[in-house]
Amino acid sequence: MAVGQLTNQLGTEQHDRRFWRLDEMSVAEIVATMNEQDQAVPEAIRRSIPQISAAITAAEAAFGSGGRLIYLGAGTSGRLGVLDAAECPPTFHTDPERVIGLIAGGPRSLVEAVEGAEDDSAAGAADLAELQPGPSDIVVGLSASGRTPYVTGGLAKARSMGALTIAVSCNPASEISQIAEFGIEVLVGPEVLAGSTRLKAGTAQKLVLNMLSTALMARTGRTYGNLMVDMSATNAKLHERAVAMVSMIADVTTNIAAEALNSADHEVKTATVMLVRGIDAERARQLLAEAGGRLGVASGIPSSRHPVLASPPPD
Repeated sequence: MAVGQLTNQLGTEQHDRRFWRLDEMSVAEIVATMNEQDQAVPEAIRRSIPQISAAITAAEAAFGSGGRLIYLGAGTSGRLGVLDAAECPPTFHTDPERVIGLIAGGPRSLVEAVEGAEDDSAAGAADLAELQPGPSDIVVGLSASGRTPYVTGGLAKARSMGALTIAVSCNPASEISQIAEFGIEVLVGPEVLAGSTRLKAGTAQKLVLNMLSTALMARTGRTYGNLMVDMSATNAKLHERAVAMVSMIADVTTNIAAEALNSADHEVKTATVMLVRGIDAERARQLLAEAGGRLGVASGIPSSRHPVLASPPPD
């Protein structure tokens, strides 16, 4: 090896000489360069769609039966997992215990670096074991490099306990892909800032998590068409959105929709079934339970046959 030469077999860690003069670029050049490189992320995701689809398909039955979705990561990857988990309750009204994010070093790692935490495979196994995962749970290991010890330890423990395991990395034939039942490898290549995987690799992992959680929620009855009918109306903006959804789906005025929502404890699906079926909240909740939470089944109006949702968009 030549003196001073940077070498690494991992694509995400390699030094790309095209960006050698990053510190001498103008602001406009830096921004344009980063934007150009970011264009590679959607294409890398597209190439990984078969892996992503297979993993979600396998996870659907487990999550639909009441299992948990558990993210496991360190550093940027861990923070992304915690972020996705935190966004599920307000978006889909999930119990906070249904989607969980574990990060090496614990909550303090969300805002500061905890030295050495990611190198502790035993800690990953212990943190995971504390949740007592079983066959109905899904554990997703997140690591740009694909070899973070905290994640390898946690994934191995999860698999030994019978949980469904998925690995998300940004390098080929990664170590975590070998451990998990389903490996998702989004190959984004070297970063503009060498080794800074909070850039393209971080974006790629975020996009995969968006797909994973959104698809699972949609497939298990937490949306109606592409509407967030299971959201928590916790502020004025969301309350207005809830009223608008009930009004549109049930084809009633906003005043009637608002009254129904108040009677249904602000539950969009319950209020909608009440109005469509002409029943009270208790009976509406019973129908929704029998339908597995699927509004289209409980209301008798599948989203594909709704006169507004199924109509072509205006020119």
